[in-house]
Amino acid sequence: MFEWIRKHQRLMQLLLLLLIFPAFAFFGIQGYERFFSSEGALATVGDAKITRQDFEMAQRQQSEQLRQALGDRFDSSMLETPQARQRILDSLIAQRALLIDAIDHRVVVPDSRLRATIRATGLGGTEGAFDFDRYRNALRARGQSEAAFEAEMRREIALQTMPEAIAQTVTVPASVVDAVIAFAEQTRDVRQLLIAPDTFAKDIEPTDEQLAAWYERNAASFEEPEHAKVAYVVLTQEAIARNIDVSADDARSYYEQNKARFTTAEQRRASHILIRVDPGASAEQREAARAKAEAIERKLKEGAEFAQLARTESQDPGSANAGGDLGFFTRDMMVQPFADAAFGLQVGQTSGIVETEFGFHIIRVTDIRPATQKSFESVRPEIENEIRTQLAATRYAEAADTFSNLVYEQPDSLEPAAKRFGLKIETADVGRDGNPQLPRENPLNDRRLLQALFRSDSIESKNNTEAVDVGSNRLASARIVEYHPARRRPFEEVKDEVRKRLVAEQAHERAVKAGEERLAQLRKGEGAKPGDFGAQRSVRRSAPGDFPVAALEPVFRAPADSLPAYVGVDLGAQGYALYEIVRVTPPDPSLVAQRRDAYRQQLSQAYSQQLLGDYVASVIADAKVVRYPERLGGNDNENP
Repeated sequence: MFEWIRKHQRLMQLLLLLLIFPAFAFFGIQGYERFFSSEGALATVGDAKITRQDFEMAQRQQSEQLRQALGDRFDSSMLETPQARQRILDSLIAQRALLIDAIDHRVVVPDSRLRATIRATGLGGTEGAFDFDRYRNALRARGQSEAAFEAEMRREIALQTMPEAIAQTVTVPASVVDAVIAFAEQTRDVRQLLIAPDTFAKDIEPTDEQLAAWYERNAASFEEPEHAKVAYVVLTQEAIARNIDVSADDARSYYEQNKARFTTAEQRRASHILIRVDPGASAEQREAARAKAEAIERKLKEGAEFAQLARTESQDPGSANAGGDLGFFTRDMMVQPFADAAFGLQVGQTSGIVETEFGFHIIRVTDIRPATQKSFESVRPEIENEIRTQLAATRYAEAADTFSNLVYEQPDSLEPAAKRFGLKIETADVGRDGNPQLPRENPLNDRRLLQALFRSDSIESKNNTEAVDVGSNRLASARIVEYHPARRRPFEEVKDEVRKRLVAEQAHERAVKAGEERLAQLRKGEGAKPGDFGAQRSVRRSAPGDFPVAALEPVFRAPADSLPAYVGVDLGAQGYALYEIVRVTPPDPSLVAQRRDAYRQQLSQAYSQQLLGDYVASVIADAKVVRYPERLGGNDNENP
């Protein structure tokens, strides 16, 4: 239905990269001076240059995001292929072109939108008033000033302004929506006649000459790639930790030093009545709010029910309906004036008026959970594991050196390294590209270890590889146990397989020929026999169920002016299927009405993507892009 998206997959990949890489992550805090610098370029966009530094920053950005998304399945070599490097460069070119276009159109970012965007980052907190101290501390932790960060945010917003405006111009006429619904939700009742290859296979007896000729024509399918049986060991921090003994004294000392971690803080349950005061309220408004709180306080002293007053007077929408109940909380969960008041009361006591940044509160404590301390014995296993993990992290570098020396100094066996660290020697069958049957994070799918393993000297000597860092604080070494070079399996070895495949191929050809002949007869009004076709079934394009995918388009593309109509479809190994279309039913008007909004949204998204794609392509075309492909290479250390 949305054919454009399928035809423009490369452009959609580019748009995806635009979303993955925020513009300001590339431009940095140096602003336009660096953007138009004279550094060596991988490409130029107008007067702007894309340097190797820009490229490497973008590559690291995507690497980190993929690492977070994929976890242990992440392989850095994914971004080292020529295609991946080219996609990153394409995204940078598009970013530069879009920024230049925004500058040319004099896009201005109003302060109100900048403030809203910064609030949305969460750097100033996500609840209540914006916390400027928290915002400044977060930027300081990033090594950024407020001015630099806000300049970057303005550039980011400006970069998005034109594409957003274009996408918002899309309107889909109701007639188009209804036409698409009628097309997608139409129902066709069909019957199937399947001409199966098995019908013909029993009569096919190929000669040895035919088998040999077919084998030669399809020799590539009998190529057996180079592979090897491999033994390997992996040193991890977990393995080091398993060999560390933790004494009772060390565990006890750790417990005493970290006692606060094993303490559950005191909790209070309280209800409150809040008279809200906005941050920008005038002195008169603040005094009016205090007077209202004082009036409520007097009612409580006169015997009014707290919960009832909270329901009718409290301006806290989160707790008013519950009679002001806030549930249990610890001291650090509340702002300080509120916490000081609540933790200074006993059960049943009510505070006076407490002023916070949110307004004026009256607090009543309804329950107390005292602080609790977990015993040493109850947390000892947890403590011992933590100590082992910490010690393993500090000893990993030393262990890695020892591991590397053992696999190098005793190259004909992995046993010494395995015995020294209590490791298990694993075996697997791999080729130069690894083994897709193994988990992606398996060391034998690591590009660097495979390169070391399949070097000519490693193949000949069958010695250990050097210790290779395979990521996630893991060091691995491997050696070839049995090596099998690439070869073509001989004809005699695969003769039975050749016979089976040749018979299947010829049977399929005969099934297709018979099906096409029968289709021609049916379309002439001949050849139809009672019982030829199976049971009638209803098919809808938007919900085909188990209807063959290959047959869906031909069945719905067939003219239905005169019924029955006939369609033939090659279903591959299943054979050749003939479909008799016996009835066409338009969608029910109630169904059209029910799905109109959903279809309009999908069509709007598709048209928006097309417009946005056209816009990005036109901006890039107008930007005078010059590429230097010889500088892109796979080596990040090469000179630009």
